[in-house]
Amino acid sequence: TVDQISFALFWALTAFILPLVRAQVPHWGPCPEPDVQPAFNLKQFMGRWFEIARLPTQFERGRCIETNFTFRGDKSIRVVSSEILKGEVRKIEGTGVIEDLKNPAKLGISYSYVLPFSPYWILSTDYVNTALVYSCTDILRLFHLDFAWILSRTRNLPQSTIDSAKETFADNSIDVIRMIDTKQQGCDKDTPPHAFLAVFPSSL
Repeated sequence: TVDQISFALFWALTAFILPLVRAQVPHWGPCPEPDVQPAFNLKQFMGRWFEIARLPTQFERGRCIETNFTFRGDKSIRVVSSEILKGEVRKIEGTGVIEDLKNPAKLGISYSYVLPFSPYWILSTDYVNTALVYSCTDILRLFHLDFAWILSRTRNLPQSTIDSAKETFADNSIDVIRMIDTKQQGCDKDTPPHAFLAVFPSSL
């Protein structure tokens, strides 16, 4: 019956939403529409980025988190994210694409063939030092769950740079009061040459 189908859909949606809600703090209303990097140059953005700070997430639990972006032959982007958790290097590989050719700073990333691409918007970057990234998931346009990252080409940034980055998020109506620092100390010496590679949960 229609009621049974509606009931099943409700619980299927609930099963999908609840893990996200446990990991994030939901905000009322639809996702904000922040400004993104003008004249974004994807080629210059490629390469290795270290995570300096982030909004808390269920899928990032380790330290020394970084992501490496490289081009594939089919013009998609190979996205390899890694962290050190309990002494092991854990990696996951995904695919990135430009979802809007008129706005190339709005990327989409998926870490699974069965999941759609999730927003990965470059709000600001100078390509050689820092990048500010934002992602948001709308839930029936009633509330939204968001993710935000401060990335760097090095494992640390001056506090003044981090504070300025947080101000940029705030100016775009993105609440980063709960943003936490990512531990990037002792990473290179703690990474064994033949580290065990274990896939950690998908970020997007």
